Amino acid sequence: MDSIKLNIAEAIAKVLEKETDEVFAAIETPKDSKMGDFAYPCFKLASVFKKAPVMIANNIKEKLGDVEGVSKVEVVAGYLNFFADNTVVVETTVKNILNKKDACYNLEEGVGKTICIDYSSPNIAKPFHIGHLRSTVIGSALVKIYKALGYNVVGINHLGDFGTQFGYVIEGYKRFGQNIDLTEEPIKKLVEIYVKINEMAKEDEAIVEKARENFARLEAGDEEIVALWSKFRELSLEEYKRIYDILGITFDSYNGEAFYNDKMGEVVDMLRDSGKLVPSEGAQVVELETEKVPCMILKTNGSTTYATRDLAAILYRARTYDYTKCLYLTGYEQNLHFKQIFETAKYIVDEKYVPGLVHVPFGMVLGPGGKKLSTRKGASTTIKDVIDEAIEKAKQVLEAKGKTGEEAEKIAKAVGIGAVIFNDLKNNRIKDEIFDLDEMLKFEGETGPYVQYTYVRTNSIINKAGYEPTEADVKAELLTAQEEIELIKLLALAPNMLKQAANENEPSVITRYIIDVASAFSKYYNECQIIVEDEALRKARLALVKATGYVLKNGLNMLGIEAPEKM
Repeated sequence: MDSIKLNIAEAIAKVLEKETDEVFAAIETPKDSKMGDFAYPCFKLASVFKKAPVMIANNIKEKLGDVEGVSKVEVVAGYLNFFADNTVVVETTVKNILNKKDACYNLEEGVGKTICIDYSSPNIAKPFHIGHLRSTVIGSALVKIYKALGYNVVGINHLGDFGTQFGYVIEGYKRFGQNIDLTEEPIKKLVEIYVKINEMAKEDEAIVEKARENFARLEAGDEEIVALWSKFRELSLEEYKRIYDILGITFDSYNGEAFYNDKMGEVVDMLRDSGKLVPSEGAQVVELETEKVPCMILKTNGSTTYATRDLAAILYRARTYDYTKCLYLTGYEQNLHFKQIFETAKYIVDEKYVPGLVHVPFGMVLGPGGKKLSTRKGASTTIKDVIDEAIEKAKQVLEAKGKTGEEAEKIAKAVGIGAVIFNDLKNNRIKDEIFDLDEMLKFEGETGPYVQYTYVRTNSIINKAGYEPTEADVKAELLTAQEEIELIKLLALAPNMLKQAANENEPSVITRYIIDVASAFSKYYNECQIIVEDEALRKARLALVKATGYVLKNGLNMLGIEAPEKM
């Protein structure tokens, strides 16, 4: 469909003596297909030509001539509406998908460019709780989306592995952790140590001082303290990687906050040399042009801040990766922090790197009914527990449908994990997510299992027919039913959905799209018999079924969800 849109843009640009790119960007997609496949609004031209938009639209239409791939042009209320030639759409769309197969979304606009995506980032020595789920799955989806666009993507897990809390963990371990076996459930035991030492610290100020001393020694590189910290970090990372393996997620870098401990001095020097580091109530800050709150670089005691470490990370990433973009996946409550460091970054890196710094915020995870999920005082809901429960519930649903055995176990894993991820990515990321396993595991409605089942149905039809369709089977003159045309025009949007998802850093664009594809396919399946007597028609419809399967499968994969072959 993009080729037809480009033809329309070139034709209009020629008439108006404008740049094709400008016209192309202005062309819209009508919400009602009865109004055409593309629409060019003429309202902004009214002040230029001193005419009514309808008159301008009619004048353009008269001068357009034939546009390749367009069957009809209409003027409606100041819009030029274009109807695509269904023959062209059918031929190009279905054949293109069958040709590209698992790359049916892929484009090459990111080739030669690098994008860093900073996501997940749990705090070591703490459970990988459900609060980190959103950053993890949204970030993972964006990694796949940008890779499909041809970018070189660097996935970064900026671990929370530095701070005063580690002084407490170390102090607790030194006092009563020597006899604790950390080879099993290490994070759970480290949390118990942390909770216990914090309770003791409330009654004993000396423990607070010891914890601060431990952290100061960690910052200074004390051999004993660093060895303990490294042990806790390694044990935590092993636990986290088990979860990442279940989710099918890998990272290119696990450089966390501690990695930048010896790199912050340069940042402070650069800001001081630029004349932007100024004293403020005993601290050292950078005054900002766009924010009332300055960016604090050094506290009153001379120690660094989160901002200092994040600025050191920006400097390192610019030098190491030469990024075009660098995305940060965190909750929306960190908006101010990122505004501060992004504005401050212009004083330490080349100006070309600053526009590419992007905060990608998201909402909270809420329980059924919109209740906030508690993660305090031992009430933490870990991702591992959630995944295990989702798989078990999916298994129960499958057993109710008569599915048992090893294959059912495998399907339950794909469905359970897929349901959790799909639910997170279903709506705009800035919205809070309602986490209700019973709802997300339903096989109808806007759920992961529904889309997975629809993909399985496409496979089942192909297998039942006993024939693997090819591009040669696509006959536009045979695929003329309304449900077929609607489905094909929807399939044609796959690359556009990929671009939109990347432009908005919004995986839900893909999620909503494959829900629409699954719904359109179900309508097609119910209204049009596929395995018919007529061989040519049967093969043409099987080709459409196969193309739909590719779009659903690759859409799911783009989100980090497995598309099972059977259910």
